[in-house]
Formats: sequence, structure tokens, C-alpha cells
Amino acid sequence: MGVMPCCLCLGPCLRSSEDGHTVVEDPAETLAMAENKTPDSNGTSEAGSVSNEIGELEEAFRKFAVHGDTRATGRELNGKNWSKLCKDCGIIDGKNVTITDVDIVFSKVKNKSGRTITYEQFKEALQELAEKRFKEKTGEEAVQQVYKMIEGKGPVVSGITVAVDSPTVSRLTDTSKFTGSHKERFDESGKGKGKAGRVEIVDDSGYVSGYKHAGTYEQKVKGRSK
Repeated sequence: MGVMPCCLCLGPCLRSSEDGHTVVEDPAETLAMAENKTPDSNGTSEAGSVSNEIGELEEAFRKFAVHGDTRATGRELNGKNWSKLCKDCGIIDGKNVTITDVDIVFSKVKNKSGRTITYEQFKEALQELAEKRFKEKTGEEAVQQVYKMIEGKGPVVSGITVAVDSPTVSRLTDTSKFTGSHKERFDESGKGKGKAGRVEIVDDSGYVSGYKHAGTYEQKVKGRSK
């Protein structure tokens, strides 16, 4: 049986060892040893739990790995999201590192017949780009600088799509240039007439078509009857 400290006294305690000998123990020392060796609820030490935590770099890797794919597990990164990561995190600067460099490095580190890279291959690719991105720094310094650019980051969601002006689109949407039945569907300002522009409505008011004073007769008659 293990040795348990005595909680009822402040002085040294007598305990019997497994071989039958009597030993003198200091309860404070025994408690300190017990606390340092006590495992957590999962049966692992505190140091072991810290080592299992996901770093910010790997967290960023997983965020980009699942971007745009609901079936992705976050353990592998495809070429499209790899390029997006390099672009969103500022690794691609258009001078030292271009999109072509990113594609070449991806093909270099991935498996021959694979289409994705693992986290370890991801770090290999970053090391390749770090040497290009920060030529003035040493190898390790360059890698750490690239890591800082990625840590804690996630995919940038695109905003509202901006329409591009096109002569063809402008010509097709300019109602002033419409002819035939299409022209009848819009007024002079370009606003649609609705049903009146699609269906020929018979005018049974009794007035000549286009008469400016249509409806004035009824108003005069009503005024006289009063």
C-alpha cells in the first residue's frame, strides 16, 4: 500500500513500510510529493496536456483546410486553399513570392499522386517560401516570420461582387436602343410599363387615343348636376 500523510498531527508520523520496518515521515514533504505526482482526470500530467494543445499555426491550417468544403476533416489542405492562405496572409507579395512560386512549392512537397498536403508537408512548403519571402533573414528567422503572418488567421470571405462595365452589356441593357415590341415595354425614362407593355389593352373610355383632355367631360357633367 502507498504511504498516506497524516492529517491529524503537525509533527512527524510513524508508518510501517512494506518490509515491516517503522519509518518516520514528514507530512508536509509527503503532501508535496503526492501533489506533484497526482495525475489529472484523464490520467495524464499537466505537462502532457499542454503539449496536446493545438498551436495557432496548426489552427490556421485547419481553418483553411475546411474552407469551402463541408466534408473536409481539416487534416489535409488542397491546392486551391493553399493558394488562398498564401494570398490572404500576405505571403504572396508579387515580387519575392508570386502565385507561380506558391503552385511550384505545393507540387514539390505533396505526394506524387496526391492532391492535398498534410500539416507536416505544409510546414515544409512554408520553409521553402520563407527563404524567398525574407531573403535578408537567416533560415530560422525567415520561417518564424512567415509563421507569425499565418498564426491566428483564417480565410478572408469575399465581399459584394462589383459589376464590370462592358460595352456589350451596356448595349443590351440600353432601352433607348430597343426596337419593335421590346421598345413598347419601356417608357422614355427606361422604366418598364408592366402589363401595359406586354398586352394590348383596349381603350373603351370613348375618347380618341392620345386625347390630352380625356376624362374632363365627366368632371364637367358632375359639376353641373351639383
